[in-house]
Amino acid sequence: MSNYFLDNKDLLFHFDGFSRRDDFGDMRSIVATAEDAYGQAKEFNYAPVNFDDAMENYAKVLEVVGDLAANRIAPRTAGVDHEGATIHDGIVSYAKGTQDNLRELAQADLMGMVLPRKYGGLNFPFTIYMMAVEVVSRADASLMNLFGLQDIADTIRKFGNERQRQEFLPKFCTGEYTGAMALTEPDAGSDLQSIKLQAYQDNEGQWYLRGVKRFITNGSGDVLLVLARSEPGTKDGRGLSMFVCHGGNNLKVRRIENKLGIHGSPTCELQFNDTPAQLVGSRKFGLIKYVLDLMYRARMGVSAQALGISQAAYEEALQYAKDRVQFGRSIYSLPAVSNILVDMRVTLEVNRSLFYAAALSVDRKEKLEESIEELKEQGKPFAEQMADLKQAVKVANLLTPVTKYVLTESANRIAYDALQIHGGTGYMKEFRVERLARDARITNIYEGTSQMQIVAASGQVVNDILKDYFDKKEADEYPGGLIPLANCLKEIRQIFYESLKYVIEKKDSSFQDVASKDLVELYSYLIIGYLVMDEAKRDARKVFIANRYILGALALARKNTESIKSGLYSDLLHADEILRD
Repeated sequence: MSNYFLDNKDLLFHFDGFSRRDDFGDMRSIVATAEDAYGQAKEFNYAPVNFDDAMENYAKVLEVVGDLAANRIAPRTAGVDHEGATIHDGIVSYAKGTQDNLRELAQADLMGMVLPRKYGGLNFPFTIYMMAVEVVSRADASLMNLFGLQDIADTIRKFGNERQRQEFLPKFCTGEYTGAMALTEPDAGSDLQSIKLQAYQDNEGQWYLRGVKRFITNGSGDVLLVLARSEPGTKDGRGLSMFVCHGGNNLKVRRIENKLGIHGSPTCELQFNDTPAQLVGSRKFGLIKYVLDLMYRARMGVSAQALGISQAAYEEALQYAKDRVQFGRSIYSLPAVSNILVDMRVTLEVNRSLFYAAALSVDRKEKLEESIEELKEQGKPFAEQMADLKQAVKVANLLTPVTKYVLTESANRIAYDALQIHGGTGYMKEFRVERLARDARITNIYEGTSQMQIVAASGQVVNDILKDYFDKKEADEYPGGLIPLANCLKEIRQIFYESLKYVIEKKDSSFQDVASKDLVELYSYLIIGYLVMDEAKRDARKVFIANRYILGALALARKNTESIKSGLYSDLLHADEILRD
């Protein structure tokens, strides 16, 4: 029997490496904080007593996820894609395969992986949970949009009150509740400050919601986090608050969208008709604090989805190339085909390196926040932790959008190439790769388009927040075979600084906006390049990956800087003339 955790050597490489890396997050420290310095073992006899015990437990659970993904979820995926979610008289039903998948995941106690044990959860670090999301996404990307919404419950844990935690979290853990994040409106997509859905109170202080939300992933869920305008007369983000409500209570699903892909996940238009709701946290902090916090995990969840799709597409292309015989030999042996497969594999592995570095950075940020809150409650000083947190926030603010940008764009290319290797047969619905190509397309659109990720990352890039990290890596010693690659990375860094200087000296905000894509990409080459160099020092197999990636990155870096300096973007000053009918 297959197992999507155990059969993925690169995933195992990263899991095994967590105990040895501390570049953007120290797993040992993360686990110790999550386990209250392993004090939870005194209250829960199944909690780990040390780091090795915790990692052994995580591996066992991920093995269960891998087994379910390969042998239960994946065989149902074609049926789920064909049947899709349906709506009748305002009631949304999942495809039968999706219902079976959710039931089996709940029976395996996997629906509350990141939630505390006191509510029935597993209390896993975010990074380990992301491994599970990647594995599930490889089997069925649309299921990730249900399984991967555990962060809805975690937001209630972090910012709600204890009564709300007791009301909602246990049923998330048992699988009785699924969640949705209701942000988008017909006239407010990425521009969440423009949200109009109204929140108001009656004379007894009960909150109600009135208005429309659109393009809501799993909008038919049992529990919805809703961003609404609670302050009459306001028009910006400071007038928005976060609310939680039950689905179906004066809440109408007006329609589900007829989508290109991700058919197992219903995308809904919702009508709130004076729907009773509860305020989460404090008024006016809905967008500027709670949604921004949730965005870290939302970006990472879609990145994990893209990574799972990429793995599935690569596996399909590799197997087809080996099986397909043309001109008396398998097309796998044709250099034109094998070169594509090598590029796919290298991209897949370096993307995984970036992804788990970013996941650790989110874990580090969140655990520092928890430590500071605990110190505050104890009346102890926390200045040192606060300084660490400020840097951790900057790093997470960089790595999460860069990861979503890189991984989702890559998923589309990998799925495209996988279909190309299949030739005409890949265009047919009988082949899995056709669905993967459709499913991949949404990943660089929802939870912030690629263009929005560039905007989110560009400030950190311009401020060169990883300067100290890059300085340290440049000063590292590398084995002889890696020295030329280290020199390539030094050249890329020089190209970045020259490009950045050119952009800043232009003193033209419009030019900087359009050049930011090239600057962010240049920075991403350095981040990924040094990550894979560290891996190449640990594992000889990674030397080939590092060589192929870094040499390719250097060529791309030269192209990026040429785009910035050549005047290519100057014609945008005349965009209206060019685009006029």
